[in-house]
Amino acid sequence: MLVIIDGSNLEAERWRLEDAYRHRHRIFVEEMGWEALRRPDGREIDRFDDEHAVHMLLYDGIELIGYQRMLPTLRPYLLTEIYPQLCDGEPPHDPSVYEWTRFAVLAAHRGDGRGLGRAGAELVLGYVEWGLSKGVHTVVVELEPIQTLKFIQCGFLTASLGIVHQIGGRSTVAMLAYFDERTRAILLNLVGRPVPDSYSTAREGDRDAPRHA
Repeated sequence: MLVIIDGSNLEAERWRLEDAYRHRHRIFVEEMGWEALRRPDGREIDRFDDEHAVHMLLYDGIELIGYQRMLPTLRPYLLTEIYPQLCDGEPPHDPSVYEWTRFAVLAAHRGDGRGLGRAGAELVLGYVEWGLSKGVHTVVVELEPIQTLKFIQCGFLTASLGIVHQIGGRSTVAMLAYFDERTRAILLNLVGRPVPDSYSTAREGDRDAPRHA
């Protein structure tokens, strides 16, 4: 089950976010060693976790197994405030472009490492379906260059925003990833859901390469 939390239901679902912050701390701090994010209360939370953020929580029964966060690029976001060196030129500022961040899946649900795994695909499908329903078609993401292949395998059109930098001992690049109904069709296949015929192809002229907004 995928639960989406934004400004419209933030107060009612705040208890879920507390679980999400602890989930993030387990993945990014305790597992990945991002010591700058360590907090004594075991909650990984930052200034971008406000009413403008869109949180997506994936459950297996009652267990939280995956999480991701979407940030509007019309407001300050990680690329503009934390990682500006990753972007050559003006960063995206557009209502149709969100930043995708804090993607975190429990180790037992990550698959064999050659792809997203079922849980990862469910999360990515979640933001693609959310985006298509909201007029959002592009994400900004900061990631290791090798991870861009997973986006291409899922039917995203990708474009680099700058050159590779070393951040926290990892090679990191900022990327635009554009999606449409064909992306959704590939992800539906990955998670084992039926694909409507109308999603198998995009209308002529519907798909343009990602560009700065």
